[in-house]
Amino acid sequence: MIVIYGGHFSSLAGFYEEISSVLMKDADWKVGTLDGFDDILYGGFGVIEGKEKIEIIWKESEKSEKDLGFDATREFYNNKIRQGKPFNIELIQQKLDDLTEGKGQTLFEILVEIIESHSNITLTLE
Repeated sequence: MIVIYGGHFSSLAGFYEEISSVLMKDADWKVGTLDGFDDILYGGFGVIEGKEKIEIIWKESEKSEKDLGFDATREFYNNKIRQGKPFNIELIQQKLDDLTEGKGQTLFEILVEIIESHSNITLTLE
């Protein structure tokens, strides 16, 4: 069982720190991107070895849902647009437009979707 504490962070960077401390305890690198987070859930490094059954409990998930909600997601996309390359600006702009129109996912929803895309991982939001 792996526990993520929403009270330990209030930003995406803080989430990466939390998840690195929980899943990458003895590894030389830390999670720093959404793709990197997805990669460590496949296992083979850190505390997940492979396709073993894992339960992740996300405590204080309501706080995280607010912290990683609309405003944080809008800022996330705007930062990528400002940075430009290597990001696909048209795609990021479309995601930002979708978010603004109420059709897009927040960072919290993206993180939950990433976790739930792994059939060997069960997520419990508390």
